[in-house]
Amino acid sequence: MEQTLFTTNNLWMMLSTGLVFIMHLGFATLESGLTRSKNTVNVLYKNTLTPAIGLLMYALCGFNLMYPGFEAGASMDFFGFAGWGIGTDAAGVTSAYNPGYTYWTDFLFQGMFAATCATIVSGAVAERIKLEAYLIFSILFVGFCYPVLGSWKWGYGWLNTMGFYDFAGSTLVHSVGGWGALAGVMLLGARVGKYENGKVNAIPGHSLTSSVIGTFLLWLGWFGFNGGSVLSADPALTSLVLVTTSLAAAAGGVAAALTIFFVTKKHDLSMVLNGILAGLVGITAGADQMGPGDAIIIGLISGTIVVFSVFMFDKLKLDDPVGALSVHLVCGVFGTLAVGLFGAKASGAQFITQLTGVAAYGAAAFIFAFVIFLGLKYTTGIRVSKDEEVEGLDSFEHGMNAYEIK
Repeated sequence: MEQTLFTTNNLWMMLSTGLVFIMHLGFATLESGLTRSKNTVNVLYKNTLTPAIGLLMYALCGFNLMYPGFEAGASMDFFGFAGWGIGTDAAGVTSAYNPGYTYWTDFLFQGMFAATCATIVSGAVAERIKLEAYLIFSILFVGFCYPVLGSWKWGYGWLNTMGFYDFAGSTLVHSVGGWGALAGVMLLGARVGKYENGKVNAIPGHSLTSSVIGTFLLWLGWFGFNGGSVLSADPALTSLVLVTTSLAAAAGGVAAALTIFFVTKKHDLSMVLNGILAGLVGITAGADQMGPGDAIIIGLISGTIVVFSVFMFDKLKLDDPVGALSVHLVCGVFGTLAVGLFGAKASGAQFITQLTGVAAYGAAAFIFAFVIFLGLKYTTGIRVSKDEEVEGLDSFEHGMNAYEIK
């Protein structure tokens, strides 16, 4: 019976790993669809290399930075390192972090999360960042920033001991990536023509078909992202998490559709897509703590605030081609705070703890990313020339086009 349970848990975790992996295709298609066709190869190139870089860096040092061996429930540590590389006994079943499945499955599942964090940055800085600058940033962000910050909660560090709660990464993955994206957007500046003469000029993407496919791939992948974060195949809890995840996504899409129509009197598909993703991000911190009603409320709020957040960032002249700041940063923060407002953990004390975690992660992730981007800006440079941007990054950086019209 014990071996059967171990095998079942391991199979579910491996399936969840595959579902999280497919999210990278979702990010690639979503991001490429929401940007212009002249930058499609560039977007796809970044989203192809990001998971490759993420996995390699996580194997080299990230996994052992994130799970350095802090004592569960007692550690107030900020930093630890268990050594370079990955490895276990010959059977591959030794996992100090979770004995319910194998060490190798543990590594691979967590590695997929790490790569996702950097992918969030890619969309926000699209269409004007130098490819080399983005790749260098990704190496450092995934290899060092994300895992060290992750150790504060999931590696049993100081925030875990304080009682901070983030079930599947509204803060640890999404808002950390969002803070990194914010630093990049601030230092890069807006795309040519986005803000002129006091007006916000829309720069539509080239394929909403691609963006819809990407959104549904991400929704599918979230079953592994949140469902796998149960860290077992527990039938009751896993089923609940899949239900709360889907209800929040559905509510987010409906709320965004109604909100954008109320504001603009237009049925904006791209905003509906971001509303679905907003709901998914919003529920991620507390998907295991919420009932169906709570999940719907969190989705409705997330889908509403993502619309106004997009307008807010445009007013601040922070150009984000895909809405990553609004979806991942703003809704990641809201979803984390929602743990203290709704569901089984709702209380004033829990809300304060959640707020403390949000502030700590925000300061650390933003400062790390800002320093890296600033260093790159004054060394290699981070922005392509105006001519390159106008012509398109595909021609200048890749020497090829995604589409050939004959």
